[in-house]
Amino acid sequence: MNADARIAVDAMGGDEGLAVMLAGVARARRRFDGMRFALVGDEAQIRDGLKNHPNLTAASSIVHASEVVGSSDKPSQAIRRAKKTSMGVAIDLVKRGEAAAAVSAGNTGALMAMAKLSLRTMPGIDRPALAALLPSLGRTDFVMLDLGANTECDARNLVQFAVMGAAYARTTLDLASPRVALLNIGTEELKGTDEVRDAAAALRDATHLPMTFAGYIEGDRLSFGDVDVVVCDGFSGNVALKTAEGTARFVGDLLKRAFRSSLRSKIGFLISRPATELLRGHLDPNNHNGAVFLGLNGLVVKSHGSANEVGVAHAISVAAKMVRDDLTRRITDDLAHFEQEAVA
Repeated sequence: MNADARIAVDAMGGDEGLAVMLAGVARARRRFDGMRFALVGDEAQIRDGLKNHPNLTAASSIVHASEVVGSSDKPSQAIRRAKKTSMGVAIDLVKRGEAAAAVSAGNTGALMAMAKLSLRTMPGIDRPALAALLPSLGRTDFVMLDLGANTECDARNLVQFAVMGAAYARTTLDLASPRVALLNIGTEELKGTDEVRDAAAALRDATHLPMTFAGYIEGDRLSFGDVDVVVCDGFSGNVALKTAEGTARFVGDLLKRAFRSSLRSKIGFLISRPATELLRGHLDPNNHNGAVFLGLNGLVVKSHGSANEVGVAHAISVAAKMVRDDLTRRITDDLAHFEQEAVA
């Protein structure tokens, strides 16, 4: 990372409290040499918490914020208090160029509203989208967007999401030409809404972008590794995400119940424990934590509110990779190429 770059962390956001946030920051620092932080929140509490992480102190500065956005606060309420809250101050550091990215585990609706109002959308982007990495049976995870920022989208929005998602996959997954697909109710060309079909037509014609358009994908194939980026409207994406999370928990609980059902099952569990531990790690949301608001004039990452220190560190690592690979510039360049093709 650039020696001058630092990441603003909303140290007070999240369900698990300051101690977990600081532990996550300390873990992330060990992954990225030279990473620096602006820890935003109550100065006295943060300074006291840093006593447990002496190696983090030299790499961090504290930015005081007297208030915290609550999990039940409405976005309109949070915006009015933005300048006093740890979440709002972290975003403002990005706006002023004093931080390269902001990370928060706080209220999602408030974070998006504050980020959009403060940072505004990039030139050529109509709406920001929420993107995240999800587990897959393929060689890497896959990117999915939008996951809830926009419940309704037209074809232009979906095309912009595809361009941004591909740039994000190139950065985070180290792919030269990500395979991009539109979530649909079938794989045939005539299936889906007018918006989805029109977006598919535009993406098929975009031959000079650093992506491979793979057509449509159905919900039952999301995690099979067929594609690297899945694009959809925020309503469908959020339903798909929550369904996948619920299914993962269901499978995990079902396995626990099965292994506890008899003595033979308990012995079987001991024998198969390495495999079950591998499965649990693959499905653990902390190992895939860190959703990104793409399309803003600044980088903002949303950590899950219930993330542990591993999850917080993963979210910060996502932010660090985007800063390192200059994701905003990549999206800007790709959009410019797409617009040139459309005009031609």
